[in-house]
Amino acid sequence: MIAYPNAKINIGLNIAARRNDGFHDISTLFYPVKGFCDILEIIVVKEQTNSVTFKQTGIEIDCVAENNLCIKAYNLINGIHPIPPMAMHLHKLIPIGAGLGGGSADGAFAMKLINELAGSPLSMSELQDIALELGSDCPFFITNSPCIGGGRGEKLTPIDINLNGYTIVLVNPGIHVNTGKAYSLSTPKPWTVDLETLLNYKIEDWKENIINDFEKIVFVQHPEIESLKNKLYGMGAVYAAMSGSGSTVFGLFRNKPGNFDFGGCFVKVVDF
Repeated sequence: MIAYPNAKINIGLNIAARRNDGFHDISTLFYPVKGFCDILEIIVVKEQTNSVTFKQTGIEIDCVAENNLCIKAYNLINGIHPIPPMAMHLHKLIPIGAGLGGGSADGAFAMKLINELAGSPLSMSELQDIALELGSDCPFFITNSPCIGGGRGEKLTPIDINLNGYTIVLVNPGIHVNTGKAYSLSTPKPWTVDLETLLNYKIEDWKENIINDFEKIVFVQHPEIESLKNKLYGMGAVYAAMSGSGSTVFGLFRNKPGNFDFGGCFVKVVDF
């Protein structure tokens, strides 16, 4: 069985409060980018000795197999409901640690595939609860539709927002941003106008009203990322921002841009 774990972008990200458990309360719009995906295949192999095997190709993942979220997904479900031995093959195309949620998508999609191959013993709601053990944005990828994420990102409120007809340009400069350090440098504060209200503005008005609180931290450390955002606006983007804690920036265009040069950056263009 094959699935295509897709990337996501964050439109707006408010770091609202620092919590006693070490996490932060946020408010953000998770929006799936279904035209940019990894490829994940999982099959049942009843005769294999190991409960789960894992092979990975494409972009190299710098971690041992047992720490991969796909393996963790198998072990979490197997600890709740016994499932047959399975073999996994992940072909990685989404840049790692880029603010696009690629690893979280892999783990969440693995959960959905494993559950289906096992006869669907767990409901979607149960999968979302378990997915939180993999990562704060993993529950979003269980539903994989536009949602405002509150709490750590796991409190999901579906929202009717449609970017069909727009083109998104994703630019990743290959800079690693330490999310924990970025959070530690933040000054959490709720916005005076909530994100859901701001998203009802015309997209042309998002530029002046919807921000990513991580930008004021990351752009100081890496001004070249801010330059990429400004370049997207210079190309005609109606809205541009950094996704998550970076380092990917994206631009939304009404008309697909022509030739452009981002040097050695990774660039992906997707039509919504």
